[in-house]
Amino acid sequence: MPLYEHIFIARQDISPAQVEALTETLQKVVTDHGGKIAKSEYWGLRNLQYKIKKNRKGHYGLMNIEAPADAIHELERQEKINEDVLRYMTLRVEEHDEKPSPVLSRRDKGDRDRGRDRDRDRDRR
Repeated sequence: MPLYEHIFIARQDISPAQVEALTETLQKVVTDHGGKIAKSEYWGLRNLQYKIKKNRKGHYGLMNIEAPADAIHELERQEKINEDVLRYMTLRVEEHDEKPSPVLSRRDKGDRDRGRDRDRDRDRR
């Protein structure tokens, strides 16, 4: 079965819980059409490079999908009619990367760096 990476951006004014529910709905569309989700990540609320439908930020999500083309077509059709989804993109890949995505790795590294800064500030007192 073909492998895909799928990224979507949801509106900024919905809550992370609503984004999680949206992700589960999209995953159900894929599984109902004979596919499976290898990995799903929530990247958080991030700034957009330019405004999309008056939104300056968006909730980003990534799914690694193993599914037939019909499942991907239905997934994209559902996103097209869902008013909470601003943009989406699906790429066919040769293999899935099992490690966390670079976006999550960078965010984790940033959290560790901020922790070091706090420790450094505490030592100076």
